[in-house]
Order: sequence, then C-alpha cells, then structure tokens
Amino acid sequence: MDVLATARDLLATGPLCDACLGRPFADRSFGLTNDERGKSLRVAVALADDDPHEPPERDACWVCEGLTGQYDDYAELAAESVEGVDFATYQVGTRTPPLVEENDRLLREDAGLEPDAGELFKSEFNREVGKRFGRLTDTEVDFDRPDVLAILDLDAADADPSTHAVDVQVNPAFVYGRYKKLERDIPQTEWPCRECGASGKQLGDDGEEPCDHCGGSGYLYDDSVEGYVAPHVKEAMDGSEAVFHGAGREDVDALMLGDGRPFVVEVKHPGVRDVDVDALQERINDAADGAVAVQDLALAEHDMVERVKELDASKTYRAEVEFGAPVTAEELEAALDELEGATITQHTPQRVDHRRASIDRTRQVYAASGELEDETHATVDVHGEGGLYIKELVSSDDGRTEPSLAGLLGVDAVVTALDVLSVDGEDEAFATDDYLK
Repeated sequence: MDVLATARDLLATGPLCDACLGRPFADRSFGLTNDERGKSLRVAVALADDDPHEPPERDACWVCEGLTGQYDDYAELAAESVEGVDFATYQVGTRTPPLVEENDRLLREDAGLEPDAGELFKSEFNREVGKRFGRLTDTEVDFDRPDVLAILDLDAADADPSTHAVDVQVNPAFVYGRYKKLERDIPQTEWPCRECGASGKQLGDDGEEPCDHCGGSGYLYDDSVEGYVAPHVKEAMDGSEAVFHGAGREDVDALMLGDGRPFVVEVKHPGVRDVDVDALQERINDAADGAVAVQDLALAEHDMVERVKELDASKTYRAEVEFGAPVTAEELEAALDELEGATITQHTPQRVDHRRASIDRTRQVYAASGELEDETHATVDVHGEGGLYIKELVSSDDGRTEPSLAGLLGVDAVVTALDVLSVDGEDEAFATDDYLK
C-alpha cells in the first residue's frame, strides 16, 4: 500500500475527521490512536503536495457525522448509568446507526481498499469510549465475562449524547460452597406440588380450596437446602433472584455428610458483589439451626456453574439395610465381595421412572463392605460411580438392577436409612484459582 496515495484517495471522498481518515490504517504504526494517524497523514499529504494544511471540522465528517468527537460524552453518560452498581470489570458495546456503518464501508470501497481494512467504526468507538469509561469508574475491561456490559445506542441524526439510550446489563454474581444436610426429608431444591401447579389451591364443590396433596402450601416439602441457602445469598448481594446449582443431588430422605456436596448460588442483577463470605456463611448456618450447614463459601466465576453441573464424581454411601430373612455374616461378606469391582446394570428405577428416561445404565461399584447388626439388619458402605442407584443396588428393584445385594443373598433387602458420606473428586475439580475469586 502506498500510504500517502491511499490517504489522498480517502480525502477525495469528502470531508473526513482525523479519526475516520486514520482508521483504515489502524494496523500500521502501533501506539497511535486513529485520530493521531489521521492527523499525521493529513499533514504529510499537505507537505508532499505543498498544499495548505486545513484542519478538519469533525462535525462535518461524512462518515461518522461527528460521533468520533463524542467519546468523552458517551463515556460520562455510561458512567452515570452504572452509578450505584457494584462491579470490577466491564465491557462497552455500541449499536451503530446503519448509515454510519454503510458510510464506513463506502469509505474503503471508494478508496479501493478491502472492506475490513484497518479497523471498523464500531470497534474504534467501543475501544475509545471503553478506555474512558474504565478511567471514570476505576474498573478493568473484560472481554469474556464482565460484571457489567454497557451498550450505547447511537443515533447519528442527533448530536446530543444525553438523548441516547445506554442499556446496562449487569451480569450475575456467584457464590460457591459445599453443603451438609443433617436432617432427613429435606430436598435439595424447592419441590413444587404437581397437583396444584404450586398454587396451593384446587377446585372443590364450593370453589377454590386448599390443595389436598400439599396442604395448601404449593410445595411438597416445607424446607429445602435451596431455601436455607439461596435467600441469604440473594439478600447479601442485593440481587433480584438467586438460583441454586448443585453437583448432583441426594435422595430427599438421605443425609449429606462428610465434607458436603458442592454447589453454586447464581445471583441475578446483584447490587453488591464483594460480600463478606465468612459472615454470610455464619448467617446461613445460624438460620438453618442444624438442619443444613454450609462451608467453604467463596466468591466464584461464571464457569464454576458448569463445572458443578457437569461433575460426575464418585460417591460413598452408608446404608442401613433390613433383610426379609436371616443372613449370616459370612453370607453378607461373600455377597459384598462379589459386588466390589462389579459392573452393575440398572434399568431406570421404578421410583423415578415417571421423570427419567426408561433405559439401561451401567455403573461401577468401586468398594463394598458391611457389618451385620443382627441376623436381619446390617450397615453397608458402598463407594460407587456417579449415577449408581444405591437403594436399588441393595433391593434389586424387582430385578431391574443386576447384580444386587438382595439377588446375591437370595433374600429381600431394603434400605431403611441412607447417608452420603462423601462426594469424591470435588477438590480437584473446584479448588482452583481459575474458578474462585
């Protein structure tokens, strides 16, 4: 490219501001702004051609119609729009008027340049306003997942930025932790009543009356882990909504012990991000009063949600088992030895068949041990692959699980109490600085 010849061709298209003149050369001489490039080119052409130097009238530019002279105004407008919002990272975007985008394209076309030569108007506007916005708010740009995204809606027909809309998108904040469930009959998340659609009402002979199935509450259980945790996180972050994400879930009647189960609470439209997680943890545990306990609370990044939801960790269970006929210690030990290391085929259990696909799954038993309490009762520990149904591993679920403890012993067997002792592998998956703040 003959830079001066190309600059002459650009200047011949009509009145140009320095930024629009310099923008097609944005990939040359790094360290300069487009405005500085254009000013230098204008002076160089005037010197080379021995013509008078005529500074441009920015508002007369046929390409941007004066918008490149309003970076400061738009940055101030965007900063005013996020007053009262707690954020550390940002990104600025623009909705460019179609006429300006077309002019930007025609400028290059008329000068014989490639359509994407240098830098496009939209990219320059985002960058220049963004730099100023960052200085005004003392925050850092983040092109991947900013706390705040400010979208400037430009209108080239109106030169007053104060009349333009700034759409502010406040991205969610995240708190990671692990929970223990210390009482039975508490689901992980709220469990709406299907009979009344969570309304708590049904149609009776005399009109609407409380739902018989849920007692009028709209939910099958009064409490949940989500209910004990999420509202406190939402309140601390002054958000509009809190969504609970767990790394799998245990049965409603099972305890969650050991180091707990990983979870993330996603808070939408947070007014506060930098919360005291130690104080928040104490508040949650005090309010739960021993039913649920959380630990290791930490501010987290967005990617933690996917890591939690995709975790396929192995788990260790302790089951209290009742047999339908007497069993000896030797028989129990032999059956558990046979289960250890076995590949288990499980057809979707009857108890979840109404909400899960009816298919066969295979899962591994890594370890199995147990102790006979008396001839019809035992305590059994099983370490199994994620997704292994422990209750059915014990009972056989009418032959839908093979092999099973009941099948190997030749007697009926049922789990009367189930505890999750550990969710193994979460330390490796989660305890990294990449996903915690």
